[in-house]
Amino acid sequence: MSDIHDGQCGLCTHFGEGHSDDKLVSIRSSHKAPESLVETCGHPQLVPLHLLVTPISGCNGFQAAA
Repeated sequence: MSDIHDGQCGLCTHFGEGHSDDKLVSIRSSHKAPESLVETCGHPQLVPLHLLVTPISGCNGFQAAA
């Protein structure tokens, strides 16, 4: 398991956007995620790229999940 910090994809509202999944809730509450996890990025400027990111990835478009 990797520790997830503010500014990383695992805590971003766009990480796995469009999926309502208990795994995403768990990551956001525990700040831990498996190293092998890959999810879509739903950031409006990046959607056309169909990016797949890990919870420890990051970009300047980070928006903290509620």
